[in-house]
Amino acid sequence: MAHSLKILFFLFSTLSIIPLSHQLEQHPLDSLTPNEFIRVQAIVNQSHPTSTTNLTFQYIGLNEPDKQAVLSWLQNHPTTTPPPRQAFVVARINHQTHELIIDFSRDDIVSDRIHHGFGYPSLTFQELIDANQLVLNHAPFLAALNKRGLKLEEVVCGSFTVGWFGETKQNGRVVKIMCYYLDGTVNLYMRPVEAITFTVDLEAMKIIHFQDRLVVPVPKAAGTDYRESKQKPHFGPELKGITVVQPDGPSFTIDGSKVRWANWDFHLSFDARVGPVVSLASIYDTEKQEFRRVMYRGFVSELFVPYMDLTEEWYYRTFFDAGEYGYGLCAVPLEPLRDCPANAVYMGAYVAAQNGMPIEMPNVFCIFERNAGDVMWRHTETMIPPDLITEVRPDMSLVVRMVSTVGNYDYINDWEFKQIGSIKVTVGLTGLLEVRGSKYTHKDQIDEEVYGTLLAENTLGAYHDHFITYHLDLDVDGKVIGRL
Repeated sequence: MAHSLKILFFLFSTLSIIPLSHQLEQHPLDSLTPNEFIRVQAIVNQSHPTSTTNLTFQYIGLNEPDKQAVLSWLQNHPTTTPPPRQAFVVARINHQTHELIIDFSRDDIVSDRIHHGFGYPSLTFQELIDANQLVLNHAPFLAALNKRGLKLEEVVCGSFTVGWFGETKQNGRVVKIMCYYLDGTVNLYMRPVEAITFTVDLEAMKIIHFQDRLVVPVPKAAGTDYRESKQKPHFGPELKGITVVQPDGPSFTIDGSKVRWANWDFHLSFDARVGPVVSLASIYDTEKQEFRRVMYRGFVSELFVPYMDLTEEWYYRTFFDAGEYGYGLCAVPLEPLRDCPANAVYMGAYVAAQNGMPIEMPNVFCIFERNAGDVMWRHTETMIPPDLITEVRPDMSLVVRMVSTVGNYDYINDWEFKQIGSIKVTVGLTGLLEVRGSKYTHKDQIDEEVYGTLLAENTLGAYHDHFITYHLDLDVDGKVIGRL
């Protein structure tokens, strides 16, 4: 999705470098610590001392140990040592993509593979900010704004990946940039400056193509600002507040990255690419007096968002929100009492900056018990007069939540653990619609395929889809029953 310059700058500037911490004992599936990020940076820089000006860290995360090694460690813990801690790193070094594996026990790179095929590493916030900044001083763009009567100080720009459409020759690491106009609203996606496109080479960080194809009216700002302070009072009768209270505290415990609730036990970690990773989910069998395995590992593998608009400025918009922008990297701090209820507990996470330094992401997860008044099971027996036997068991569950804002869309990702032994995974899709500017002001004027719906004057909602793919390593009772 498009990343506005101002939004990206806000996200990047509000993440702060955190102090080092030392964990006495790590689980093999724990996310990397700040200290490990710093060690990765030092090891890679030392191995390429002449490349510091052409070295960027596109991704740093845990190199997941072999499944059998993890299960063996769990079975024999604490008498055996855990599998070696390793990091998987994708770095651009002298304009080549290196896939590195770093072994912390050796403080050394144990694998260094240069990627030569199609595909490029995830984008970083910093290079998107730098690319967006380029266009604001580009003379042809300033002339195009002047031709439209638009003010530069009200313009924000966003970067788009370009997709792949069967080309046999690689085009390099490039993005296309489209701009938007504020001037009375913060809903930039409703006011595109249509038909102006930049192509930016990220390696050279320069504009390699500019096109002002035609002049299209910018949609009006009136009625587009979504902020509560800008809305007319109330959308109906005002509701009275509802408070969630647990006077005895939560029923779940968090020990490092291990979460235990009711009869559930699981490990929770974070990854810049995929966001929340749920591992080793097991449920306690009270009759057998043992935990029974349900799922070894689960996470969002990819979010594919193809737009179905064949116009020149839109055809290439086929986004991989996890692989290109980072589903976890785009996670936002959760707002207490808004994103999560009053009884929620919050957890932070860490990602790597473009220079490899650790960055804190506060309140990236919230964990809470849900009691929505639903019934898990009930029965009323009337066939044994004069007795009336009623048995009701309320439905309570544990929710792990993360919100990822990828451009204009906000994904609300929930992992819900239920007492009946099931895991429910949901993704709520909200946020803002990204529209295409159009010459049309009424649907009766349309006499061609416009690849969307006319929503308002000069405003087309482009047809598109969201495909969410999960990696699920289901391991019921210790037997692999499928990987989806």
